[in-house]
Amino acid sequence: MEGSANERLHFGKMGYGCKHYRRRCMIRAPCCNEIYWCRHCHNEAVSMLGNICDRHELVRQDVEQVVCAVCDTEQPIAQVCTNCGVMMGEYFCEICKFFDDDTGKQEFHCDDCGICRVGGRQNYYHCKKCGSCYSIGLRDNHSCIENSMRHHCPICYEYLFDSLKDTTVMKCGHTMHCECYQEMIKRFKYCCPICSKSVVDMSSTWKRMDEEIEETVMPEDYRDRKVWILCNDCNDTTEVYFHIVGQKCGHCRSYNTRTIAPPVLPQ
Repeated sequence: MEGSANERLHFGKMGYGCKHYRRRCMIRAPCCNEIYWCRHCHNEAVSMLGNICDRHELVRQDVEQVVCAVCDTEQPIAQVCTNCGVMMGEYFCEICKFFDDDTGKQEFHCDDCGICRVGGRQNYYHCKKCGSCYSIGLRDNHSCIENSMRHHCPICYEYLFDSLKDTTVMKCGHTMHCECYQEMIKRFKYCCPICSKSVVDMSSTWKRMDEEIEETVMPEDYRDRKVWILCNDCNDTTEVYFHIVGQKCGHCRSYNTRTIAPPVLPQ
C-alpha cells in the first residue's frame, strides 16, 4: 500500500491524499490487487515496471473496493465510509468509481462519453460524431472528425479522451492539448501535425510572400519552369510556376503547399 498509516491518516483528514485529486480514500486495483490513491497513481507506478509485460492500465469501472484513508477500513465502493462515516469525496460517481472534494471543478458524468468531465454540464455538450464533450461555443462551429478525441495528442502522444489536461479543437477539426498547441505556435509551427492544414489565419503571411516573390526574380533557367503542387489547406492540385520562395495554390491562394512533381520546362 502506498504511504504509511500515519501519512494516510493525515492526508485523509486534510483531503490531500492523492496528488491528482482531493479525496479521503484509496482504491484496490482489481488488475493487480494493489492499493493506490487513484487510477492515475496506479498507471504511473506500473508504467515504470522493469518487465514491460507487467505494465497495464487500470479500468476505472472495474474497481469494487476502496480503503478509507481515515480509519483504514476496506469496503465496497460508496461515498461514505461504513466504519467512521467520513465523506470520501464531495463529488462521487458510482459509474466511474470516482471521488473528489474539489467541487470547484464542476464535475459531471457524461453518459455518452462514459466518464466524468469537468467544467459544468451546462457549459458542455456531447458531439456524437467527434465522440466527446466540447464547449457549447463549438456547437455547429467546428469541423467534425469521427472519434477525434479518441486519439493521442500529436505532440506529447498522451491519450486525449481521458486526459487531465485541457484540450483544444483546431480549425481542421483535429484535437491536441492546449499547452502543446501553444508551444507549437511559439515555435512558429502553424500547421496541424496530423493533416498539415493551417491552424491560424495566414492571410497576412501569404501577402508578405506575394511581395517577396515579386521582388525575387528567378534565374533564367528556372523562370519558365512549372511544378504540380498539392495544397494542404484545400486539397486541390495545381500546376504553377516554380519559385524558390514558395508555390501558391491556384484555388485558395495558400502557400501551404507541397510539390508532387519536379520542375519541368514547358513543351
